[in-house]
Amino acid sequence: MQIPRAGQPAGASPLGAPALEGVRVVDLTRFMAGPFGTAMLGDYGADILKVEPPGEGDGARAWGPPFMGGESVYFLSVNRNKRSLTLNLRHPEGVALLLKLVDRADVLVENFTPGTMSRLGIGGEVLRERNPRLIYCAISGFGQSGPYRDRPAFDLILQGMGGVMSTTGEEGGGPVRVGIPIADIAGGMYAAYAIVLALLSRGRTGVGQFLDVSMMDAQISWLSYYVGIYLASGEVPPRRGSAHATVVPYQAFVCADGRSITLGTGNDQLFRRFCEIAGLTLADDPRFGTNPDRIRHRAELIPMLEAVFRARSACAWIEALGAAGVPCGPISTVDEIVRDPQVLAREMLVEIDHPSAGRIVVPGLPIKCSGTPGSIRRPPPRLGEHTAEVLEELGVPTAELPRLRRLGIT
Repeated sequence: MQIPRAGQPAGASPLGAPALEGVRVVDLTRFMAGPFGTAMLGDYGADILKVEPPGEGDGARAWGPPFMGGESVYFLSVNRNKRSLTLNLRHPEGVALLLKLVDRADVLVENFTPGTMSRLGIGGEVLRERNPRLIYCAISGFGQSGPYRDRPAFDLILQGMGGVMSTTGEEGGGPVRVGIPIADIAGGMYAAYAIVLALLSRGRTGVGQFLDVSMMDAQISWLSYYVGIYLASGEVPPRRGSAHATVVPYQAFVCADGRSITLGTGNDQLFRRFCEIAGLTLADDPRFGTNPDRIRHRAELIPMLEAVFRARSACAWIEALGAAGVPCGPISTVDEIVRDPQVLAREMLVEIDHPSAGRIVVPGLPIKCSGTPGSIRRPPPRLGEHTAEVLEELGVPTAELPRLRRLGIT
């Protein structure tokens, strides 16, 4: 199966325009959190105007290697479906041009340290007074209030402070960062969700609102039942590697060929079915008959299962357990994922032509809308690629562009 080309809608044939077509977003974000969220909006039709500082652009453009055609792969991964223009927001004329963009915008998104936009004279209150329909979304490490408000933060810091790292790692070992930037991605996803909520509200009221998205708040919300476990028991949940705090067995096991697979017996019936496939009578043992029993006797059960799994290869286990309807799967590496038939069938990899990086592959759209499907229409933009185009849309005379560029305004 071949990787599909960009430009095709994700999902069924479209019955209407993309859900966010006609929504214009002024995107002042950089690095990962904000760009991830605005890319989500762009995938479903929003016109994303990525405003970057002249000369350097989004700091993620320098995050590499690897680079493709001089473009950071990190940057390319989260900036499709956007137009880039450069504006110097420390220059009065740059601010004036941003204000013209805001006058025509539905949404503005930024992920500066709180107070930065106000110091530039373009804080949320100023912009929303100028355009009452504007939805202003501020993404920050700790939010616009609280004692940590002014602290800068990156994903690593927030994984630590938000509690996620305390739950991740092998039992008895030290905390481990989740490999992908989950604090950034969670912040971007919540921002996109909040913006869609605000657009729905504006459809009823006619006015915009201010959205305060904290990446630490996002991490706390993801702790979910871990908070409940502590509050109910008074015990801090320990690190358990791939194992689950409240379901046993629910973890990875090493097989005869050295490969690991995951097993998830989410109820007693599945555990019994697993035991039948494995040739075990443990489901009838009073120590292991119910999930609470298995949790109490985890230290006895898991070594038994580890020995059993070493009797067959990973493929043999997956085939046998899968045929019996027991949830299991391989621990796939990235090179395996990009060839996985399920990934390809769901069009979760898409090819697109980039003017300097050449043909690149980007993740596809995870939400398949039958009536208003999204699509990947534009490659990630080169720095300032659309400056002239966007300024002309604002009515800036073409003859003005060289002067603006010479003065470092664009």
